[in-house]
Amino acid sequence: MDQEYERRLLRQINHQNLPTEARLSKCVSATCSPVSVKSGDRFIPTRAGSNWSINFHYANENCRSPSQNHKSKDASSDSSKDAVAYAALLRNELLGAGIETVPDPHTDERRHAALSQDSHSLFRYTVHTRRVPFDSDNEVSPYSLSPLSNKSHKLLRSPRKPARKISKIPFKVLDAPELQDDFYLNLVDWSAGNLLSVGLGACVYLWSACTSQVTRLCDLSVDGDSVTSVCWNERGSLVAVGTHKGYVQIWDAAGGRKLTSLEGHSARVGALAWNGEQLSSGSRDRVILQRDIRNPPSAERRLQGHRQEVCGLKWSPDHQHLASGGNDNKLLVWNSSSLLPVQQYSDHLAAVKAIAWSPHQHGLLASGGGTADRCLRFWNTLTGQALQSTDTGSQVCNLAWSKHANELVSTHGYSQNQILVWKYPSLTQVAKLTGHSYRVLYLAVSPDGEAIVTGAGDETLRFWNVFSKTRCTKESKSVLNLFTRIR
Repeated sequence: MDQEYERRLLRQINHQNLPTEARLSKCVSATCSPVSVKSGDRFIPTRAGSNWSINFHYANENCRSPSQNHKSKDASSDSSKDAVAYAALLRNELLGAGIETVPDPHTDERRHAALSQDSHSLFRYTVHTRRVPFDSDNEVSPYSLSPLSNKSHKLLRSPRKPARKISKIPFKVLDAPELQDDFYLNLVDWSAGNLLSVGLGACVYLWSACTSQVTRLCDLSVDGDSVTSVCWNERGSLVAVGTHKGYVQIWDAAGGRKLTSLEGHSARVGALAWNGEQLSSGSRDRVILQRDIRNPPSAERRLQGHRQEVCGLKWSPDHQHLASGGNDNKLLVWNSSSLLPVQQYSDHLAAVKAIAWSPHQHGLLASGGGTADRCLRFWNTLTGQALQSTDTGSQVCNLAWSKHANELVSTHGYSQNQILVWKYPSLTQVAKLTGHSYRVLYLAVSPDGEAIVTGAGDETLRFWNVFSKTRCTKESKSVLNLFTRIR
């Protein structure tokens, strides 16, 4: 063959194998130098490990505006279970996965993990085996009109757990004038008798959750004093009131009369905790006093371990240990007999006011730090071991565990003023609630364990249905002027 003809033929073949873009560029610019392109067959990209469900989801999102994406994510909470069921159905029919129950898409991570367990290869070579009888779980009955296998039928018939929904608006908002914006005080508590006690200025008010009636329990302005803490006993018949002058008053809620006034502190009492008939009080004088209200005032235990104000006190569910937090960034654990702390935790970098014992796991203690710390930390008080921690992004003001599920709620201050619901031990956020314009300093749980009330320096109390499993009636957003100003 002529060499010149062979050269022209090869150049023509190479030109035909060029991509469209390369040929167009050669036609537009004739002065460009020739590009050497390797001739070959089709390019087949490798897609091993690709998650097609996620890729198609992202492709659809790219075509929408950010507002549309936000609305679609909110609306997809009901259909996420259907998407997971459909993906499991496809895996049954195409890959023979044998899934009989729908995975729970509680979080995005768990859903993606469920969809991508076998994503390393789409098609596999398998050895053909003998077909099993039609009445087996892996075979379809010849009399069935459905193209699905028995495994897929079980999958579709599997019971579905209703999706968890937490309303992001409070079902009740109450006006609480003179509710102080002080991080070290504890001015809201909910009794076992469904009475809410609130310290407003120099007065303590009681609000009945059953009748919505409000009564004024006491007024300390006649003594030139003010309320710094309130706490109900376990039966809900007595309420302890800590004052700015260092007194602890015991009041009978039903009779509306003061039973006794305990002295001993030289500064304000910002933290109270009942343990049966015993009452523990923490003060700015750095001392914790533990007294039995049935005994004379001289019979008291003085617990000295903090170097600054005591702002958090909580007794364990078994009534054996007392956890205390202070402005010295320390979390101490005391037993019922020793005068010295049995455990001391110093990992927090700010004041420790938020303390909560888990009702589900013996010896599990949760604590939260102030603005310079912002962390939730969990401790095994049986071994003295630090378990895990997470940065919440805001000052942690209060903590409370759910009575029904292994979840807890935290209230926050600087700088987001939010309310967060956490799932333990994964520490995934179940819900984020906003509405307060000041630090959410106060938190109490209803006696049935379904609702919480939060208080802030914006002088409002907000009721949230956080831990309820179902709610039949539609939640309404109302603002009630519950507490009236005393002039």
